[in-house]
Amino acid sequence: MKVDPTRVMENRFVRLEPFTEDHKEDLRAACDADPAVWTDLYPYSMAGEHFDPIWARMKTDLATGKSIHWAVVAGGRCIGITCYSSYDLPNASLEIGGTYYHPDYRGGAVNPAAKRLMMGQAFGDGARRVVFRVDAANARSRAAVLKLGAVHEGTLRQDRVTWTGRVRDTCIFSVLADEWPAVRDRLDARLAGFEA
Repeated sequence: MKVDPTRVMENRFVRLEPFTEDHKEDLRAACDADPAVWTDLYPYSMAGEHFDPIWARMKTDLATGKSIHWAVVAGGRCIGITCYSSYDLPNASLEIGGTYYHPDYRGGAVNPAAKRLMMGQAFGDGARRVVFRVDAANARSRAAVLKLGAVHEGTLRQDRVTWTGRVRDTCIFSVLADEWPAVRDRLDARLAGFEA
């Protein structure tokens, strides 16, 4: 498995670009559009004064190979972010996570379109397994991952302490390489129902 952090991925709904300073202020505005979601559902915050430290950490993680972040661009501007939050090259496994979208772009084509690109790249580059880790309290994200075609493998109880001190349970989902063709075809059919 190879992971290319410089690849731009695009379909008729979104463009995933390696994140750069050009995306910073649009992403900051997107993150500030829903401050409550950061308190309730994310292990960290990118709203308000929390944005710059997380931005710096993402740049460091990219430079050290810990994760690869993409700016999610729709309508000509950055409306969110998503990433390969960890990858295990010897075991051909990677995790897709760290996803956030401006509230105006939730529930439509953006998430399935972005995940279609990311999983397509992952499996095309030799991944055997793609993993999603979702806060058990985040019903919307759990439903979205299932709708993508991932399988719920189980829940890690008291897995993580969020930035607010809440102890979260984490649901683990995955798609395997031999499942990908059917998952891909269902995603493509789903996306065909959206207008660009």
